[in-house]
Amino acid sequence: MVKQDLQNEHQQWQTEQKQKVKTLGLCTFVWLIATALLAFGPKFLWDFNTLLTVIAVIVNLLTGTAMIMANRAHLRSLDEMQQKIQSEAMALSLGVGLVVGCCYQLLHNVRLISFEPELAHMVIVMCLSYMIGMIKGGVKYR
Repeated sequence: MVKQDLQNEHQQWQTEQKQKVKTLGLCTFVWLIATALLAFGPKFLWDFNTLLTVIAVIVNLLTGTAMIMANRAHLRSLDEMQQKIQSEAMALSLGVGLVVGCCYQLLHNVRLISFEPELAHMVIVMCLSYMIGMIKGGVKYR
């Protein structure tokens, strides 16, 4: 009986995990669409109409907030080891993003690079460092 209860509890936890991951994926996808709409809509869809652009900004902020809340719910649902791996990967990503981002901006300010630093470059750096942290944590705690 106890074994069956444990199996049921584990199965319920797995079902909840899958649902949280699906919700997070959907929220992330919707935010990406809203970001693309904000980035390209004013120029290509509505000729920089102020009202439509403000609406796109609000939609982007709301969908971003939903994504953050879904990510938080997902993180809270993880077991302790998974939370530790996620926490270490996020700390690495934040640290790399802060250090590299500041240095990247200063490279332009001191004229070591001739182009304006782009936020997209930093997003890529942070995503890559997060993935490295996740892989490293997965190997470390295997």
